Amino acid sequence: MTTENKSYALPIAMMFALFFMIAFVTGLPSPMGVIVAKQFGASNFESQLGFLGNFLAYAFMGIPAGIMLKKWGYKVTALAAIAVGFVGVSVQFFSGQVGLFAVYLIGTFISGFSMCMLNTVVNPMLNTLGGGGNSGNKLLQFGGSINSIGATITPMLVGWLMGAEAGRTIEKANPALFLALGIFALAFVVLSFVKIPEPHKETAAERKVKHSHSPLSFRHFVFGAIAIFIYVGIEIGIPSTANLFMTAQTTATNPGLGIEATLAGSIVGFYWLLMLVGRLTGGVLGSKISSKTMLVTVSTLGLLFILLAIFIPTSVTITLPFLLIKVPISIAFLVLCGLCTSIMWGGIFNLAVEGLGKYTAAASGIFMVMVMGGGIVPLVQGWVSDNFGYINSYWVMFACLAYMLWYALVGCKNVNKDIPVE
Repeated sequence: MTTENKSYALPIAMMFALFFMIAFVTGLPSPMGVIVAKQFGASNFESQLGFLGNFLAYAFMGIPAGIMLKKWGYKVTALAAIAVGFVGVSVQFFSGQVGLFAVYLIGTFISGFSMCMLNTVVNPMLNTLGGGGNSGNKLLQFGGSINSIGATITPMLVGWLMGAEAGRTIEKANPALFLALGIFALAFVVLSFVKIPEPHKETAAERKVKHSHSPLSFRHFVFGAIAIFIYVGIEIGIPSTANLFMTAQTTATNPGLGIEATLAGSIVGFYWLLMLVGRLTGGVLGSKISSKTMLVTVSTLGLLFILLAIFIPTSVTITLPFLLIKVPISIAFLVLCGLCTSIMWGGIFNLAVEGLGKYTAAASGIFMVMVMGGGIVPLVQGWVSDNFGYINSYWVMFACLAYMLWYALVGCKNVNKDIPVE
Protein backbone atom coordinates (compact mmCIF):
# COMPACT_ATOMS: atom_id res chain seq x y z
CA MET A 1 0.00 0.00 0.00
CA THR A 2 1.32 3.40 -0.91
CA THR A 3 1.86 6.27 1.49
CA GLU A 4 -1.11 8.07 -0.03
CA ASN A 5 -3.37 5.10 0.59
CA LYS A 6 -2.14 4.84 4.19
CA SER A 7 -3.20 8.43 4.83
CA TYR A 8 -6.72 7.41 3.85
CA ALA A 9 -6.86 4.38 6.17
CA LEU A 10 -9.15 6.03 8.75
CA PRO A 11 -11.68 7.43 6.25
CA ILE A 12 -11.78 4.05 4.52
CA ALA A 13 -12.38 2.31 7.85
CA MET A 14 -15.20 4.76 8.60
CA MET A 15 -16.82 4.06 5.22
CA PHE A 16 -16.60 0.34 5.95
CA ALA A 17 -18.37 0.89 9.29
CA LEU A 18 -21.14 2.78 7.52
CA PHE A 19 -21.47 -0.10 5.05
CA PHE A 20 -22.16 -2.38 8.03
CA MET A 21 -24.88 -0.05 9.31
CA ILE A 22 -26.55 0.11 5.91
CA ALA A 23 -26.76 -3.68 5.70
CA PHE A 24 -27.96 -4.23 9.25
CA VAL A 25 -30.85 -1.75 9.09
CA THR A 26 -31.75 -2.53 5.46
CA GLY A 27 -31.89 -6.25 6.28
CA LEU A 28 -34.37 -5.86 9.14
CA PRO A 29 -37.56 -5.98 6.99
CA SER A 30 -36.75 -9.55 5.86
CA PRO A 31 -37.06 -11.28 9.26
CA MET A 32 -39.48 -8.59 10.44
CA GLY A 33 -41.69 -9.55 7.48
CA VAL A 34 -42.09 -13.00 9.05
CA ILE A 35 -43.02 -11.36 12.35
CA VAL A 36 -45.64 -9.00 10.91
CA ALA A 37 -47.09 -11.82 8.82
CA LYS A 38 -47.85 -13.57 12.11
CA GLN A 39 -48.65 -10.61 14.38
CA PHE A 40 -50.82 -8.68 11.92
CA GLY A 41 -51.96 -11.54 9.66
CA ALA A 42 -50.23 -9.95 6.68
CA SER A 43 -50.13 -11.65 3.27
CA ASN A 44 -46.87 -12.27 1.40
CA PHE A 45 -47.50 -9.04 -0.51
CA GLU A 46 -48.13 -7.04 2.68
CA SER A 47 -45.16 -8.58 4.49
CA GLN A 48 -42.89 -7.02 1.85
CA LEU A 49 -44.24 -3.51 2.49
CA GLY A 50 -41.44 -2.99 5.03
CA PHE A 51 -38.98 -3.19 2.15
CA LEU A 52 -41.19 -0.89 0.10
CA GLY A 53 -41.22 1.67 2.92
CA ASN A 54 -37.46 1.42 3.30
CA PHE A 55 -36.62 1.66 -0.38
CA LEU A 56 -39.38 4.06 -1.44
CA ALA A 57 -37.57 6.66 0.66
CA TYR A 58 -34.74 6.47 -1.87
CA ALA A 59 -37.06 7.85 -4.55
CA PHE A 60 -37.62 10.98 -2.44
CA MET A 61 -34.14 11.37 -0.97
CA GLY A 62 -31.79 10.24 -3.76
CA ILE A 63 -31.46 13.56 -5.58
CA PRO A 64 -31.50 15.72 -2.39
CA ALA A 65 -28.79 13.45 -0.94
CA GLY A 66 -26.62 14.06 -4.00
CA ILE A 67 -27.18 17.82 -3.61
CA MET A 68 -26.27 17.61 0.09
CA LEU A 69 -23.10 15.74 -0.82
CA LYS A 70 -22.00 18.46 -3.23
CA LYS A 71 -22.99 21.36 -0.98
CA TRP A 72 -21.98 20.17 2.49
CA GLY A 73 -19.65 17.25 1.79
CA TYR A 74 -19.36 13.66 2.94
CA LYS A 75 -19.04 14.21 6.68
CA VAL A 76 -22.06 16.44 7.25
CA THR A 77 -24.21 14.26 4.98
CA ALA A 78 -23.16 11.12 6.86
CA LEU A 79 -23.81 12.67 10.31
CA ALA A 80 -27.27 13.82 9.23
CA ALA A 81 -27.97 10.33 7.87
CA ILE A 82 -26.97 8.68 11.13
CA ALA A 83 -29.26 10.97 13.13
CA VAL A 84 -32.19 10.22 10.81
CA GLY A 85 -31.44 6.48 11.06
CA PHE A 86 -31.57 6.63 14.85
CA VAL A 87 -35.06 8.14 14.62
CA GLY A 88 -36.21 5.53 12.07
CA VAL A 89 -35.18 2.54 14.16
CA SER A 90 -36.68 4.17 17.25
CA VAL A 91 -40.04 4.40 15.47
CA GLN A 92 -39.83 0.70 14.53
CA PHE A 93 -39.23 -0.07 18.21
CA PHE A 94 -42.21 2.11 19.16
CA SER A 95 -44.43 0.16 16.70
CA GLY A 96 -43.91 -2.91 18.87
CA GLN A 97 -45.02 -0.97 21.94
CA VAL A 98 -48.27 0.24 20.35
CA GLY A 99 -48.85 -2.84 18.15
CA LEU A 100 -49.57 -0.91 14.96
CA PHE A 101 -48.46 -2.10 11.52
CA ALA A 102 -48.71 1.46 10.13
CA VAL A 103 -46.22 2.76 12.70
CA TYR A 104 -43.79 0.00 11.73
CA LEU A 105 -44.06 1.03 8.07
CA ILE A 106 -43.42 4.68 8.98
CA GLY A 107 -40.27 3.55 10.81
CA THR A 108 -39.01 1.67 7.77
CA PHE A 109 -39.67 4.75 5.60
CA ILE A 110 -37.66 7.03 7.91
CA SER A 111 -34.86 4.45 8.05
CA GLY A 112 -34.86 4.43 4.26
CA PHE A 113 -34.03 8.15 4.20
CA SER A 114 -30.98 7.41 6.34
CA MET A 115 -29.82 4.46 4.26
CA CYS A 116 -30.15 6.51 1.06
CA MET A 117 -28.02 9.32 2.45
CA LEU A 118 -25.38 6.88 3.72
CA ASN A 119 -25.21 5.04 0.40
CA THR A 120 -24.78 8.37 -1.37
CA VAL A 121 -21.70 8.95 0.77
CA VAL A 122 -19.93 5.60 0.96
CA ASN A 123 -20.00 4.46 -2.68
CA PRO A 124 -18.40 7.46 -4.43
CA MET A 125 -16.10 7.95 -1.42
CA LEU A 126 -14.69 4.43 -1.62
CA ASN A 127 -14.51 4.50 -5.41
CA THR A 128 -12.57 7.79 -5.22
CA LEU A 129 -10.23 6.66 -2.44
CA GLY A 130 -9.50 3.56 -4.48
CA GLY A 131 -8.56 5.66 -7.49
CA GLY A 132 -11.48 4.58 -9.72
CA GLY A 133 -11.23 1.83 -12.33
CA ASN A 134 -10.31 -1.68 -11.16
CA SER A 135 -8.75 -0.31 -7.95
CA GLY A 136 -11.94 1.56 -7.08
CA ASN A 137 -13.93 -1.62 -7.75
CA LYS A 138 -11.58 -3.54 -5.47
CA LEU A 139 -12.25 -1.16 -2.56
CA LEU A 140 -15.99 -1.26 -3.21
CA GLN A 141 -15.91 -5.06 -3.07
CA PHE A 142 -14.11 -5.00 0.29
CA GLY A 143 -16.64 -2.46 1.56
CA GLY A 144 -19.37 -4.75 0.30
CA SER A 145 -17.80 -7.55 2.35
CA ILE A 146 -18.38 -5.54 5.53
CA ASN A 147 -21.91 -4.92 4.27
CA SER A 148 -22.39 -8.69 4.00
CA ILE A 149 -21.33 -9.23 7.59
CA GLY A 150 -24.16 -6.97 8.75
CA ALA A 151 -26.57 -8.64 6.37
CA THR A 152 -25.55 -12.09 7.62
CA ILE A 153 -26.04 -11.19 11.26
CA THR A 154 -29.50 -9.61 10.86
CA PRO A 155 -31.69 -12.60 9.80
CA MET A 156 -29.79 -14.99 12.09
CA LEU A 157 -30.14 -12.70 15.11
CA VAL A 158 -33.80 -11.81 14.58
CA GLY A 159 -34.65 -15.41 13.61
CA TRP A 160 -33.13 -16.60 16.89
CA LEU A 161 -34.99 -13.89 18.83
CA MET A 162 -38.36 -14.78 17.27
CA GLY A 163 -38.64 -18.11 19.01
CA ALA A 164 -41.82 -20.13 18.67
CA GLU A 165 -44.43 -19.01 16.16
CA ALA A 166 -47.13 -18.59 18.79
CA GLY A 167 -45.31 -15.76 20.58
CA ARG A 168 -43.91 -13.99 17.54
CA THR A 169 -44.25 -10.19 17.92
CA ILE A 170 -42.15 -7.15 17.05
CA GLU A 171 -41.15 -6.86 20.70
CA LYS A 172 -39.17 -10.10 20.32
CA ALA A 173 -36.88 -8.22 17.92
CA ASN A 174 -36.16 -5.40 20.40
CA PRO A 175 -32.58 -6.54 21.18
CA ALA A 176 -31.74 -6.29 17.46
CA LEU A 177 -33.28 -2.83 17.32
CA PHE A 178 -31.33 -1.77 20.42
CA LEU A 179 -28.15 -3.02 18.74
CA ALA A 180 -28.91 -0.90 15.67
CA LEU A 181 -29.52 2.16 17.86
CA GLY A 182 -26.21 1.57 19.64
CA ILE A 183 -24.36 1.29 16.33
CA PHE A 184 -25.87 4.57 15.14
CA ALA A 185 -24.95 6.37 18.37
CA LEU A 186 -21.37 5.07 18.35
CA ALA A 187 -20.85 5.86 14.67
CA PHE A 188 -22.12 9.41 15.17
CA VAL A 189 -19.61 10.05 17.94
CA VAL A 190 -16.68 8.48 16.09
CA LEU A 191 -17.45 10.16 12.77
CA SER A 192 -17.62 13.54 14.49
CA PHE A 193 -13.89 13.28 15.19
CA VAL A 194 -12.76 11.69 11.91
CA LYS A 195 -11.31 13.86 9.14
CA ILE A 196 -12.69 12.83 5.75
CA PRO A 197 -11.43 14.06 2.35
CA GLU A 198 -14.04 16.04 0.41
CA PRO A 199 -13.15 15.57 -3.30
CA HIS A 200 -16.67 16.27 -4.58
CA LYS A 201 -17.64 19.18 -2.31
CA GLU A 202 -18.40 22.22 -4.44
CA THR A 203 -17.24 25.74 -3.69
CA ALA A 204 -19.68 28.64 -3.85
CA ALA A 205 -18.28 29.61 -7.26
CA GLU A 206 -18.66 26.07 -8.61
CA ARG A 207 -22.31 25.94 -7.52
CA LYS A 208 -23.06 28.93 -9.77
CA VAL A 209 -21.75 27.12 -12.85
CA LYS A 210 -24.48 25.64 -15.03
CA HIS A 211 -23.42 22.43 -16.77
CA SER A 212 -24.69 21.69 -20.27
CA HIS A 213 -24.88 17.97 -19.50
CA SER A 214 -25.76 15.65 -16.61
CA PRO A 215 -25.16 11.99 -15.74
CA LEU A 216 -28.32 11.22 -17.73
CA SER A 217 -26.49 12.39 -20.85
CA PHE A 218 -24.47 9.17 -20.70
CA ARG A 219 -26.26 6.13 -22.12
CA HIS A 220 -24.19 3.62 -20.13
CA PHE A 221 -25.09 5.44 -16.92
CA VAL A 222 -28.82 5.40 -17.70
CA PHE A 223 -28.71 1.64 -18.33
CA GLY A 224 -26.57 1.29 -15.19
CA ALA A 225 -29.15 3.15 -13.11
CA ILE A 226 -31.80 0.71 -14.34
CA ALA A 227 -29.43 -2.14 -13.48
CA ILE A 228 -29.11 -0.82 -9.92
CA PHE A 229 -32.93 -0.69 -9.62
CA ILE A 230 -33.13 -4.31 -10.72
CA TYR A 231 -30.08 -5.51 -8.80
CA VAL A 232 -31.28 -4.32 -5.39
CA GLY A 233 -34.58 -6.06 -6.07
CA ILE A 234 -32.68 -9.28 -6.84
CA GLU A 235 -30.51 -9.03 -3.74
CA ILE A 236 -33.52 -8.50 -1.46
CA GLY A 237 -36.12 -10.61 -3.27
CA ILE A 238 -34.25 -13.91 -3.41
CA PRO A 239 -33.63 -14.36 0.36
CA SER A 240 -36.76 -12.57 1.56
CA THR A 241 -39.16 -14.75 -0.45
CA ALA A 242 -37.10 -17.82 0.50
CA ASN A 243 -37.58 -16.89 4.17
CA LEU A 244 -41.35 -16.62 3.68
CA PHE A 245 -41.39 -19.92 1.73
CA MET A 246 -39.50 -21.78 4.45
CA THR A 247 -41.52 -20.45 7.40
CA ALA A 248 -44.96 -20.70 5.73
CA GLN A 249 -47.29 -23.62 6.37
CA THR A 250 -48.69 -25.52 3.41
CA THR A 251 -52.07 -24.31 2.15
CA ALA A 252 -54.29 -25.54 -0.64
CA THR A 253 -53.08 -22.80 -2.99
CA ASN A 254 -49.50 -22.15 -1.84
CA PRO A 255 -47.40 -24.92 -0.28
CA GLY A 256 -44.86 -23.80 2.32
CA LEU A 257 -42.09 -25.78 4.02
CA GLY A 258 -43.04 -25.17 7.66
CA ILE A 259 -39.44 -24.75 8.81
CA GLU A 260 -38.95 -23.23 12.28
CA ALA A 261 -38.11 -19.50 12.08
CA THR A 262 -34.76 -19.81 13.85
CA LEU A 263 -33.51 -22.37 11.33
CA ALA A 264 -34.99 -20.47 8.39
CA GLY A 265 -33.24 -17.30 9.56
CA SER A 266 -29.96 -19.19 9.79
CA ILE A 267 -30.41 -20.57 6.26
CA VAL A 268 -31.11 -17.08 4.93
CA GLY A 269 -28.06 -15.94 6.84
CA PHE A 270 -25.99 -18.34 4.72
CA TYR A 271 -27.12 -16.41 1.64
CA TRP A 272 -25.65 -13.23 3.10
CA LEU A 273 -22.59 -15.14 4.30
CA LEU A 274 -21.96 -16.30 0.73
CA MET A 275 -22.27 -12.68 -0.34
CA LEU A 276 -19.45 -11.97 2.11
CA VAL A 277 -17.36 -14.75 0.58
CA GLY A 278 -18.09 -13.46 -2.92
CA ARG A 279 -17.21 -9.88 -2.04
CA LEU A 280 -13.98 -10.85 -0.34
CA THR A 281 -13.08 -12.85 -3.42
CA GLY A 282 -14.12 -9.95 -5.63
CA GLY A 283 -11.99 -7.61 -3.54
CA VAL A 284 -8.93 -9.81 -4.04
CA LEU A 285 -9.55 -10.23 -7.77
CA GLY A 286 -10.96 -6.75 -8.39
CA SER A 287 -7.66 -5.23 -9.52
CA LYS A 288 -6.94 -8.19 -11.84
CA ILE A 289 -10.34 -8.94 -13.42
CA SER A 290 -12.50 -6.26 -15.01
CA SER A 291 -15.90 -5.34 -13.60
CA LYS A 292 -17.47 -6.35 -16.92
CA THR A 293 -16.03 -9.88 -16.81
CA MET A 294 -17.07 -10.31 -13.20
CA LEU A 295 -20.62 -9.11 -13.90
CA VAL A 296 -21.03 -11.38 -16.94
CA THR A 297 -19.85 -14.39 -14.91
CA VAL A 298 -22.08 -13.93 -11.87
CA SER A 299 -25.16 -13.00 -13.94
CA THR A 300 -24.83 -16.19 -15.98
CA LEU A 301 -24.30 -18.30 -12.88
CA GLY A 302 -27.28 -16.67 -11.15
CA LEU A 303 -29.54 -17.49 -14.10
CA LEU A 304 -28.45 -21.12 -13.87
CA PHE A 305 -29.08 -21.34 -10.11
CA ILE A 306 -32.57 -19.81 -10.45
CA LEU A 307 -33.52 -22.25 -13.23
CA LEU A 308 -32.35 -25.20 -11.12
CA ALA A 309 -34.32 -23.89 -8.11
CA ILE A 310 -37.48 -23.58 -10.21
CA PHE A 311 -37.36 -26.93 -12.01
CA ILE A 312 -35.98 -29.32 -9.37
CA PRO A 313 -38.93 -30.69 -7.32
CA THR A 314 -39.06 -29.71 -3.64
CA SER A 315 -39.16 -33.43 -2.81
CA VAL A 316 -35.45 -33.60 -3.72
CA THR A 317 -33.62 -32.63 -0.54
CA ILE A 318 -30.08 -31.97 0.63
CA THR A 319 -28.51 -31.80 4.09
CA LEU A 320 -27.05 -28.36 4.68
CA PRO A 321 -23.55 -28.27 6.20
CA PHE A 322 -23.17 -26.86 9.72
CA LEU A 323 -26.97 -26.77 10.32
CA LEU A 324 -27.31 -30.49 9.50
CA ILE A 325 -30.94 -30.23 8.44
CA LYS A 326 -32.61 -31.40 5.25
CA VAL A 327 -34.14 -28.80 2.95
CA PRO A 328 -35.27 -28.90 -0.70
CA ILE A 329 -32.25 -28.59 -2.95
CA SER A 330 -34.05 -25.65 -4.58
CA ILE A 331 -33.49 -23.70 -1.35
CA ALA A 332 -29.78 -24.54 -1.53
CA PHE A 333 -29.58 -23.12 -5.06
CA LEU A 334 -31.34 -19.94 -3.92
CA VAL A 335 -28.82 -19.60 -1.10
CA LEU A 336 -25.97 -20.08 -3.60
CA CYS A 337 -27.27 -17.03 -5.47
CA GLY A 338 -25.60 -15.02 -2.71
CA LEU A 339 -22.29 -15.72 -4.44
CA CYS A 340 -23.70 -14.14 -7.60
CA THR A 341 -25.33 -11.05 -6.12
CA SER A 342 -22.24 -10.39 -3.98
CA ILE A 343 -20.22 -8.33 -6.46
CA MET A 344 -22.99 -6.90 -8.63
CA TRP A 345 -23.41 -3.57 -6.82
CA GLY A 346 -19.74 -2.64 -6.97
CA GLY A 347 -19.43 -3.85 -10.56
CA ILE A 348 -22.48 -1.90 -11.77
CA PHE A 349 -21.48 1.27 -9.92
CA ASN A 350 -17.93 1.06 -11.24
CA LEU A 351 -19.04 0.51 -14.85
CA ALA A 352 -21.80 3.12 -14.77
CA VAL A 353 -19.72 6.01 -13.38
CA GLU A 354 -16.63 5.27 -15.46
CA GLY A 355 -15.84 8.36 -17.51
CA LEU A 356 -18.35 10.63 -15.72
CA GLY A 357 -15.73 12.85 -14.04
CA LYS A 358 -17.38 15.91 -12.49
CA TYR A 359 -20.82 14.31 -12.85
CA THR A 360 -19.96 11.46 -10.43
CA ALA A 361 -21.49 13.02 -7.29
CA ALA A 362 -24.77 13.80 -9.09
CA ALA A 363 -24.72 10.28 -10.54
CA SER A 364 -24.52 8.84 -7.02
CA GLY A 365 -27.70 10.70 -6.06
CA ILE A 366 -29.55 9.32 -9.09
CA PHE A 367 -28.31 5.84 -8.20
CA MET A 368 -29.87 6.24 -4.78
CA VAL A 369 -33.25 7.03 -6.35
CA MET A 370 -33.05 3.78 -8.29
CA VAL A 371 -32.34 1.77 -5.13
CA MET A 372 -36.11 1.94 -4.60
CA GLY A 373 -36.12 -1.19 -6.75
CA GLY A 374 -35.32 -3.05 -3.54
CA GLY A 375 -38.85 -2.27 -2.39
CA ILE A 376 -40.71 -2.57 -5.67
CA VAL A 377 -39.23 -5.76 -7.18
CA PRO A 378 -39.76 -7.90 -4.01
CA LEU A 379 -43.29 -6.50 -3.84
CA VAL A 380 -43.93 -7.74 -7.37
CA GLN A 381 -42.43 -11.10 -6.44
CA GLY A 382 -44.63 -11.20 -3.33
CA TRP A 383 -47.74 -10.65 -5.47
CA VAL A 384 -46.64 -13.42 -7.85
CA SER A 385 -46.02 -15.78 -4.93
CA ASP A 386 -49.50 -15.06 -3.53
CA ASN A 387 -51.12 -15.88 -6.86
CA PHE A 388 -48.83 -18.47 -8.48
CA GLY A 389 -46.75 -19.96 -5.65
CA TYR A 390 -43.38 -19.28 -4.05
CA ILE A 391 -41.27 -21.19 -6.57
CA ASN A 392 -42.95 -19.66 -9.63
CA SER A 393 -42.30 -16.20 -8.22
CA TYR A 394 -38.60 -16.74 -8.99
CA TRP A 395 -39.32 -16.20 -12.69
CA VAL A 396 -39.32 -12.53 -11.67
CA MET A 397 -35.73 -12.99 -10.47
CA PHE A 398 -34.82 -14.81 -13.69
CA ALA A 399 -36.01 -11.87 -15.82
CA CYS A 400 -34.06 -9.44 -13.63
CA LEU A 401 -30.84 -11.46 -13.94
CA ALA A 402 -31.29 -11.62 -17.71
CA TYR A 403 -31.17 -7.81 -17.81
CA MET A 404 -28.03 -7.81 -15.67
CA LEU A 405 -26.33 -10.08 -18.20
CA TRP A 406 -27.39 -7.80 -21.07
CA TYR A 407 -26.02 -4.74 -19.27
CA ALA A 408 -22.68 -6.44 -18.63
CA LEU A 409 -22.39 -7.53 -22.27
CA VAL A 410 -23.84 -4.53 -24.12
CA GLY A 411 -25.33 -1.75 -22.01
CA CYS A 412 -22.20 -0.76 -20.06
CA LYS A 413 -20.28 0.59 -23.08
CA ASN A 414 -19.62 4.35 -22.88
CA VAL A 415 -20.75 5.76 -26.23
CA ASN A 416 -20.70 9.40 -25.05
CA LYS A 417 -16.97 10.04 -24.75
CA ASP A 418 -17.37 13.33 -26.63
CA ILE A 419 -18.98 14.94 -23.54
CA PRO A 420 -16.40 16.98 -21.51
CA VAL A 421 -16.18 15.77 -17.91
CA GLU A 422 -13.31 17.81 -16.44
